[in-house]
Amino acid sequence: MKKQNGFTLIELMIVVAIIGVLSAIAVPAYQDYVKRSEGASALATLKSLITPSELWYQENGDYLKSEQANIFTALGISAKSNSLGDISIPSDNSLDFTFSGNSSLPNTTKITFTRSATGWGCEVNNADIETDSCPAAKKP
Repeated sequence: MKKQNGFTLIELMIVVAIIGVLSAIAVPAYQDYVKRSEGASALATLKSLITPSELWYQENGDYLKSEQANIFTALGISAKSNSLGDISIPSDNSLDFTFSGNSSLPNTTKITFTRSATGWGCEVNNADIETDSCPAAKKP
């Protein structure tokens, strides 16, 4: 009799099951990693604007939504400076980063820096990207 070479159906099914289990663990961890890295990129973009924004405030005495175009020109940026979303001044004394469709985060995800008498504070509206320096917003 001639001995057969190769794998049995059971052996192949076990290998496929093992690969399935490993991918079920790895894919969500990877997606979480991508979200956190996108959040870190947006946070770094906004943090790099804090010092120039404060200089604008010191020189002009205000940081107004109505001056967004002039502020962006002075800071050397545009609303589309980061490919993951848009930068804006949604209200006086604040900077926003809103994620767009180029990101793995929902389009409603925002990082907000707000200027107060004690300095700039940070807040995010999605717990997936919160950090110690930029916590998630408190829900009412």
